[in-house]
Amino acid sequence: MRQTIDFLLNDWLNAAALTGRPRFSDHSAETFGQVLDTCERIARDKFAPFNRLVDTEEPRFDGERVILPAATQAAWDAYAESGMLSAAQDYEIGGMQLPYTLEAAANAFFAKASVSISSGLLTVGNANLLMAHGTATQKQVFALNEFSGRWSGTMCLSEPQAGSSLSDVATRATPDGQGSEADPLGPRFRLRGNKMWISSGEHELTQNIIHLVLAKIPGADGKAVPGTKGISLFIVPKHCVDAQGELTGERNDVALAGLNHKCGWRGTTNTLLNFGEGRYKPQGQGGAIGYLVGRPGEGLRCMFHMMNEARIGVGMAATMLGMAGYEASLAYARQRPQGRPLGPSGKDPAQAQVPIIEHADVKRMLLAQKAYAEGALALELYSARLVDEQHTGAAGAASEAALLLEVLTPIAKSWPSEWCLEANSLAIQVHGGYGYTRDFPVEQYWRDNRLNMIHEGTHGIQGMDLLGRKVVMDGGAGLKLLATKVSDTIQRAGQVAGLAEHGHALAGALQRLGAATKSAWSTGVPEDALANATPYLQAFGHVVLAWVWLDVALVSQQRLAADVNFHQGKLQACRYFFDYELPKAEAWLGVVASRNPTCRDMQDAWF
Repeated sequence: MRQTIDFLLNDWLNAAALTGRPRFSDHSAETFGQVLDTCERIARDKFAPFNRLVDTEEPRFDGERVILPAATQAAWDAYAESGMLSAAQDYEIGGMQLPYTLEAAANAFFAKASVSISSGLLTVGNANLLMAHGTATQKQVFALNEFSGRWSGTMCLSEPQAGSSLSDVATRATPDGQGSEADPLGPRFRLRGNKMWISSGEHELTQNIIHLVLAKIPGADGKAVPGTKGISLFIVPKHCVDAQGELTGERNDVALAGLNHKCGWRGTTNTLLNFGEGRYKPQGQGGAIGYLVGRPGEGLRCMFHMMNEARIGVGMAATMLGMAGYEASLAYARQRPQGRPLGPSGKDPAQAQVPIIEHADVKRMLLAQKAYAEGALALELYSARLVDEQHTGAAGAASEAALLLEVLTPIAKSWPSEWCLEANSLAIQVHGGYGYTRDFPVEQYWRDNRLNMIHEGTHGIQGMDLLGRKVVMDGGAGLKLLATKVSDTIQRAGQVAGLAEHGHALAGALQRLGAATKSAWSTGVPEDALANATPYLQAFGHVVLAWVWLDVALVSQQRLAADVNFHQGKLQACRYFFDYELPKAEAWLGVVASRNPTCRDMQDAWF
């Protein structure tokens, strides 16, 4: 995997060029390599050896605290000490001013080693949100303590009765008495309600846990504003703190109601939390103390700052689980003897058995995994590169990167979540019966990966976001920009023997995608278009990945002589994707273009 990461960063994305920008001028290709080396080593030593342990020894509650394996604490400490929690931050607050492209690549090692041990993803996203929307004191007290690893963070959106439908959240926030609006940590409220599916919601890994909580502030009539416009965002620490960032010794009124026992990701606590039930009484009364972030009613806008980062992170996690399964099944296929080659007169039982990698169908399953996992890795790093362009590029390039990122984020989250899960299924299949046992790691990779189509926006929601908003906003500007980028790759591929036919196929798929988009919305009725949003998401994703693979293949073709086997592998994976995967898009686009009503017309009673 490291060779592929180095190739994508150095040869394809030219990440070293970022060092020419003022923010990254202290870095070089050497420092980038050192960061990758350090993270690869920590992941290998502190995370990978304990991936099975945290799967079998689930978090448990002893009535007072959540118990985790000691290895989890050691892994968190090593990660925090590496500085990766604040890698992208300014030097002045202890950061490295590392490009997000490198941060994403470095974190990939941890996701592959043990995706469920660390809660770093949410902590960084939580702190980044506060750096964007918090007050100076909120940044100093909460964000900086998270970046240091002293405290950790969560994201509290869903409730038992409100999963994706955030307009229905029932958690309420009321002003905490006289003078509460002047609290140095922000306008102070008391929160009461329940939050469900909160990852890393309770543990002893850090001194404090900083919850970012969505809640509604009732009006003078005691009623909350209906819909998402009434949602506000609050900082709710597990332990109360003062304006200097020190623990006051009081426990906030946030209590663990229960641990969820999951199919995978068992190394991370997943919790139901009760806010303000009165178990604890900070400052002598029940109700969880929370501090308003931003203005009332703008909670969801602020939270999306964290959610978009989280979605790219989920895509990378799914990618790395697919990569882990691919590497495990490749190693198994190379050493597992089974069967004999088929000659003109059939099989000769007197011959020795051959490794199963010699069989065409096993090669098919391995090629599929390679195409899914390595293609997804390229997509995630490209998306991360767009983040850097958005933040540090010239005005025009930054605006263009932001627009392209809007369109690609649903794909960066959803495509690896679906197809690297399929890669994990194929990894089990390559192992045969052994893959279905816990003696081999591939079944755990599948279980861990199954979450990624669900959290941070389900698959269906990503499809509706893409077709219902992203490709039609600003008159379809994002889709047009993407088409321009794809067309540029097609044009360059047209001059290269062996890749020109792929370019022709991609041009046809791009044209059909545009036509299906227009047809889906031709009636102007959202129900007509969005009934087939998921097939649209699948087709769109496959077109994007075909483009990514063709662009990568152009570079591998140029570098072929430098490492024939490595680059020939990339070219063959590209060929596989165009021969076996891209054709699937036509069927998906067919139901989109025709506004097929089969699913929408189905009635409850007919099931």
